[in-house]
Amino acid sequence: MAYVPVPKDLSRIKTKVALNLTKRQIICFSAALLIGLPLFFLLKDSTGTSFAAFVMIVVMLPCFLIAMYEKHGQPLEVVVKNIIQTKFIRPKERPYQTENFYAVLARQRKLEKEVSAIVNGKNKTCKK
Repeated sequence: MAYVPVPKDLSRIKTKVALNLTKRQIICFSAALLIGLPLFFLLKDSTGTSFAAFVMIVVMLPCFLIAMYEKHGQPLEVVVKNIIQTKFIRPKERPYQTENFYAVLARQRKLEKEVSAIVNGKNKTCKK
């Protein structure tokens, strides 16, 4: 009898469109092909085949990385964005700060007393 493994976490399964590739992979591979192939044929005559192939590989590599790389379910651009934020945008030291709940309650009580004093004071002036 044939055994077919069924994954327990179905959220990690991606829908395949054609040739066992996802829509994202097809779009990125097509973009790499549209960029790299004409570049190869433009450079082949003037610089040589090996250098043109090297340039084509270097130009197409980012598209392949965007299509295939995934870490913890996040695509490459999300991972790079997180790295940039932690290294350059956000502060290096983030002190742990808490808000004292009892101080908040004391401020709220003080404000309520002020409001009630204002309301009671206005009511007394209106009665006169």
